[in-house]
Amino acid sequence: MLLLAAAVNPAVSFAAEKGAEQELGNSLSLAYCIPFVGMLLCIAICPLVIGELWEKYKAVAVIFWSLAFLIPFAIGYGGSKTFEEFLEVIFGDYITFIVLLFGLFCVAGNIALEGDLVGTPKVNILMLLIGTLLSSWIGTTGASMLMIRPIIRANKWRKRKVQIIVFFIFLVSNIGGCLTPVGDPPLLMGFMNGVDFFWSLHLIPILLLNIVLLLALFFVVDTNAYKKDIADGLKPEVLENKTPIRLSGAKNIIFLAMIVGAVILSGVLPQISPFFAKNIHIYGEVEFGYASLLEVIIILAAALISYKTTDKGIREDNHFTWDAIEEVAILFIGIFITMIPTLLILEVKGGELGVTKPWQFFWITGFLSSFLDNTPTYLVFFKTALSLGFKDGIQVTGGFVPKILLMAISSGAVFMGANTYIGNAPNFMVRSIAEENGIKMPSFFGYMLWSISCLIPVFLIDMIVFYL
Repeated sequence: MLLLAAAVNPAVSFAAEKGAEQELGNSLSLAYCIPFVGMLLCIAICPLVIGELWEKYKAVAVIFWSLAFLIPFAIGYGGSKTFEEFLEVIFGDYITFIVLLFGLFCVAGNIALEGDLVGTPKVNILMLLIGTLLSSWIGTTGASMLMIRPIIRANKWRKRKVQIIVFFIFLVSNIGGCLTPVGDPPLLMGFMNGVDFFWSLHLIPILLLNIVLLLALFFVVDTNAYKKDIADGLKPEVLENKTPIRLSGAKNIIFLAMIVGAVILSGVLPQISPFFAKNIHIYGEVEFGYASLLEVIIILAAALISYKTTDKGIREDNHFTWDAIEEVAILFIGIFITMIPTLLILEVKGGELGVTKPWQFFWITGFLSSFLDNTPTYLVFFKTALSLGFKDGIQVTGGFVPKILLMAISSGAVFMGANTYIGNAPNFMVRSIAEENGIKMPSFFGYMLWSISCLIPVFLIDMIVFYL
């Protein structure tokens, strides 16, 4: 680590001496991003090579790569600055991120869609469509946690079902969340920066196009797999008295609404109440807003009340465990910490990338959102669009952004989170739940083969139709 600190940037000591007049992002070498790459490679390769050890010691890998960034950074820029950056990512991003995921995971796990659903291609398409339409209103995490177990149960009798989970991640865990700030965090960030709450409804045409294209492709792939299952002699269990479709634990929809309301309040209250515009000082320039604190309290209260008041039999029917949220909590704190230098560099130099056209915003925002947290990535290119100095368009805090650019940034950040397992937190959670239920999911790179072959052609059509 000492050698890395020396090699990372020959001008580190000079930059530190110059101090405040030089932007931190300008002085950072790309070598500081090595731990982030290492973290991603561990997530991609270790489950394939040392699967059992990885499951047992993934937290050790997170600690190692986090320290591989923090220690050289502390040597170069000082312990105080390092501690401040660490606290900034914890209080500025991670706490609200993981609390929201935990709340939605817990509450959705207390709701069970029961009944005799048979996983045919037509039924699977219907369930994917319902989940996709729900995503914008209860969040991609909420819709994913609500729908993943019913679709797994409906297809329990089938052997070939990986494609069902992959397209579920594409549509329910990502693309469906593009219509409101509740759907996906990048849009919430836009809302907090002056974008109208219902502005994202402008994305309905591109959403509908993607739904039609992906469901048509899914129907072809799933029908082929379904026919092979039938040919192998697999048949769903036929019951004389079919159980009607019903929703157990329906009262928990109230707690889902509480969580959605908390997210909306966190964006609205600072704009209408001077009290909630205030912040709690943590350290240096790190602060935690009263609105964010209220959001956390409401979400945790909703999760606790939901858990305590719901019959544990519903969770047993859902095969509910804490493994998926535990994995996300462990891995994403490492991802958040190691991506600090990448985001610092982007914040300063994002405007130097020469991105001015809608299709460029769509692809650069989407590509980076596939590997980085899509919320700060959205914000970087939102500010880049503002810096271009447009005099008309959508009025937001700090100026104007043309409608077509805002559409490109928004759709890129939301849609392309589906390109990798780490592009959006529900991706990991869905994968974990599927594997808990005996579905062997593709590796990190195996999943990317699915996204490259299925999603990239769709995104190219999006670009041609909407952004050229």
